Amino acid sequence: MARKKVAARKIGRNAETGRFTSVEQARKHPKTHIVETLHNPRG
Repeated sequence: MARKKVAARKIGRNAETGRFTSVEQARKHPKTHIVETLHNPRG
């Protein structure tokens, strides 16, 4: 069987507070932000 591609999306997160931010802001401030990839669960 062929594998289906799992949908994923990227989010930005402030590494100091843990709050979600935009991906653009996270890429502008790499010392204090992280860009994470969230995979949707199959089901």
